Amino acid sequence: MTDPDATIRNRYLAITATRLAGAAGALLGLVLIARADAPIPKVIGTALVLSALLMIAIVPRALAQRWRTPPAE
Repeated sequence: MTDPDATIRNRYLAITATRLAGAAGALLGLVLIARADAPIPKVIGTALVLSALLMIAIVPRALAQRWRTPPAE
């Protein structure tokens, strides 16, 4: 059987990693927007920023809800 403390730690690290990946994606999108001269890369950068912000907002909550401990009966 697995160690409950290790499972909790791994789940916490997974949630933190998704937040960091979203922040990195948003930063990459901002760099793309700032350095682009043509409108197409700016649109792609904007889409990247928006999708990264949605990832930061939605994915960690969904993981936490999925892994929530069931109530004791």
